[in-house]
Amino acid sequence: MSNRVALIGAGAMGGAIGTRLAETGNRLTVFDPSPDKVQALVDKGAFAAASAAEAAAASDYVILSLNAPAIVRRAVFGETGVAAGARPGTLIIDMSSIDPEATKELAADAAAKSLRWVDSPLSGGAPKALVGQLTLMAGGAVKDVEDAHAVLRHVASNYTHMGPVGAGQTTKLINQVLCGLGFLAVAEATQLALDAGVDAAKIPQALKGGRADSAILQEYMPRFVAKDYRRTGRIDNMVKDLNGAQDLARRTNTAMPLTAACAEIHRMLTAAGLGGEDQAALMEFFRGPNKETFE
Repeated sequence: MSNRVALIGAGAMGGAIGTRLAETGNRLTVFDPSPDKVQALVDKGAFAAASAAEAAAASDYVILSLNAPAIVRRAVFGETGVAAGARPGTLIIDMSSIDPEATKELAADAAAKSLRWVDSPLSGGAPKALVGQLTLMAGGAVKDVEDAHAVLRHVASNYTHMGPVGAGQTTKLINQVLCGLGFLAVAEATQLALDAGVDAAKIPQALKGGRADSAILQEYMPRFVAKDYRRTGRIDNMVKDLNGAQDLARRTNTAMPLTAACAEIHRMLTAAGLGGEDQAALMEFFRGPNKETFE
């Protein structure tokens, strides 16, 4: 029997998750304020809902793919939110990337309404979601995390239970620190190679298997060289996540000087109007007066 899944939020990431779930035989009901985003999934076999409450009423699992704690709270506890339509015992799987403390509060409020909660943020982006190869880090009760896997196995090849509610979001912040620094390091190294006259397009192959190798190097150095700025993520979303990591560092009194510099560069690019661009546009930070400008 197919899983009955509601998807709340059908943006770039949610749309990819929804596409994969529809293609793998789940009964998917979608709500998003944008009719076009909903229609794109309806065309792939999903059902449209007029509200989050309506989507939840038709489902046993509710996946959230949203952008901030306030949006998640409104989507779940608003007048026509998930809680207004969900049956007791419904499992909410929050695949958003939000603050761990906010997640704990949301989960507690859900429990008061007899709803279960798993935070399962992701790494891998839309391309990995479409082929079922996301990396997911889950927080929640053991049974809830196990039950969530019935749905999440369709979109993930790596699914790890990190601990109680909020542990998934904490792990995602650590992931984003590593990614943010990695993107910036590869962009900086790419510009050095270009300025020094080395064929930067050959570097990923030259370093493959060595200690400097990484998924970011293999995917993004060729994109940096080619100025391939197609959107698979957003610089301003990285700002949000690095802000979250810095907030956590303040609570834990953890020194994070490299993360601070990385966050400032991302904020500068966002202030310059590049917040909606992919991480590939980090190259713009290294383009001096004699280099080509962003197009």
